[in-house]
Amino acid sequence: MSQAHESLENLLHEERCFAPGIEFAASANAQPEIYERAERDPLAFWQAQARELTWEQPWSAVLEWDMPYAKWFVGGKLNASVNALDRHVGQGRGDRVAFYFEGEPGDTQTITYAQLLMEVKKAANALTEIGITAGDRVAIYMPMIPEAAIAMLACARIGAPHSVVFGGFSADALLSRIQDADAKLVITADGGFRKGAAFALKPAVDEALKGKHNVEKVLVVARTKQETAWSDRDIWWHEIVDRQPLEHVAQSFDSEHPLFILYTSGTTAKPKGIFHTTGGYLTQVAYTHKVVFDIKAESDVYWCTADVGWITGHSYIVYGPLINGTTQVMYEGTPDTPHKGRIFEIIAKYGVTILYTAPTLIRTWMKWGDEFPCAHDLTTLRLLGSVGEPINPEAWMWYREIIGGNRCPIVDTWWQTETGAIMISPLPGITATKPGSAMGVLPGISAQVVDDSAKPVGNGRGGFLILDKPWPSMLRGIWGEDDRYKQTYWSRFEGIYFAGDGAKLDEDGAIWLLGRVDDVMNVSGHRISTTEVESALVSHEAVAEAAVVGAADAMTGQGIVAFVILRGGIAHADGEALLVELRNHVAKQIGPIAKPRQILIVNELPKTRSGKIMRRLLKDVAEDRQVGDATTLADPNVMKLIAAGLQSAKDED
Repeated sequence: MSQAHESLENLLHEERCFAPGIEFAASANAQPEIYERAERDPLAFWQAQARELTWEQPWSAVLEWDMPYAKWFVGGKLNASVNALDRHVGQGRGDRVAFYFEGEPGDTQTITYAQLLMEVKKAANALTEIGITAGDRVAIYMPMIPEAAIAMLACARIGAPHSVVFGGFSADALLSRIQDADAKLVITADGGFRKGAAFALKPAVDEALKGKHNVEKVLVVARTKQETAWSDRDIWWHEIVDRQPLEHVAQSFDSEHPLFILYTSGTTAKPKGIFHTTGGYLTQVAYTHKVVFDIKAESDVYWCTADVGWITGHSYIVYGPLINGTTQVMYEGTPDTPHKGRIFEIIAKYGVTILYTAPTLIRTWMKWGDEFPCAHDLTTLRLLGSVGEPINPEAWMWYREIIGGNRCPIVDTWWQTETGAIMISPLPGITATKPGSAMGVLPGISAQVVDDSAKPVGNGRGGFLILDKPWPSMLRGIWGEDDRYKQTYWSRFEGIYFAGDGAKLDEDGAIWLLGRVDDVMNVSGHRISTTEVESALVSHEAVAEAAVVGAADAMTGQGIVAFVILRGGIAHADGEALLVELRNHVAKQIGPIAKPRQILIVNELPKTRSGKIMRRLLKDVAEDRQVGDATTLADPNVMKLIAAGLQSAKDED
């Protein structure tokens, strides 16, 4: 086998580099010695991080590792809710704001730690009255409102693992997750607000529960006050929670007690129930939140724009930030309602200092135009973060210049539902960052980029991203599917966790994520990442966003087909000349081998409700196949418009 087949091509090169500011570096939570300390004794390092939490009973061993099963802080006992709330109130920080909630219609709430603790205690008492006990699973299907976080923390308080299902999923998707976790209770709302209107959630729960299940009760938050069908199993949240006692004594649970199940898509139709336990997960999310975002809890206002239905919301809205006593913004709605400057308006309103968001949204802002962020005062921002997928260098630069005013460090983070917490990221007071690179593994983490034989590829090369040592927040398995856990994550390389992502090391050893290995294209024997071609396209001044797929080609094996969205103000006029210019631009940036066979200008890309681009559907279009299941898209009609546009382009040819 040739070398080209053993690893991924390393094509794009980035010379720009931004060192931390002197003042930022001097006061940063993480100082350079942290790397040496973690390297010298990783278990002692993690033990020190765990001691930052409140434990009722200490552990007897830091780690038991029986590949692929880990137990961290063995024998220790603690409570997640106590660590997130009680200890802050007990130490006199009850008046600190936990959440500034901004509803899409403009309604607001300011919730202190003392108030949040009181609501969680009442909710925990309500769950107990309903009959939920430690070990029972609870499905949560909610809009982005404070009760979603309250429900999660109440479950954690009584030891009932929660399974949060994103509020945009269908009744069938909800039912499959209820069945797999064997949930006893569903917590939902009558609906929520999105794009300027109320949407219903309760009907999807009712539809889902027509299937086979063991759900006994449905607890419903009255958010929109819309007409809602009712049955004997339904209970209004306010009717049972509001009358509960204000006191609840939390029980501590074993460090390895399951905290939550979170479903992620699988290669088969059945989603994977990733489950995380308590002690190790809380240790790593609190540590990473503190050092990656340089949290100063007394002064920062932090905003992670994710939904609690995703792992980002679990780790960096609910558990990590609250354990660290952080003040946060929570927003219910969409970025363009009632106008395209809504996010920036909220940043200015609350004086947000740290913003953590997705490259998809950053590129959307680029597409809309600079005038929207520039119309608002963003000078309170001091640090920016990105999460969810690799960020194109030019989108990174736009984020830095337009949102961050050329003064904010950017932490580009890599991690997964499975890893539980951030694994690869710059540390903002230490790392000199390159646009588009996640830079390096965090202290305490061990990762490598390897070839097909699991040998490290070395600088200047690309390959497979693997994790070769256990970490505290790692998944403990796939719920109820032990063999699937071993096959999915531990069979590609013996004794090594394979993340499913490709990565490259540049000449300086910085890590560049290349997306899913499934998305790698094989063009005339060259294995090219879709991410690098997309980055080359976005580096052109006319392009806001791009998605690239490999389509079957009789001559080259696969041909590169690109779908691009133009920036605001760029007309489609003289489209053919622009397409030629874009193809040549990619060839100049990367090389002739990466020149797209075809480029199609589109108004939108097929994205899931979490913002991920579904390249599988674009590949169907590019290869003239019937488009597959599009029900998980935020807008299923997008594929019809893309297919029509591609057909029109072919007709013109």
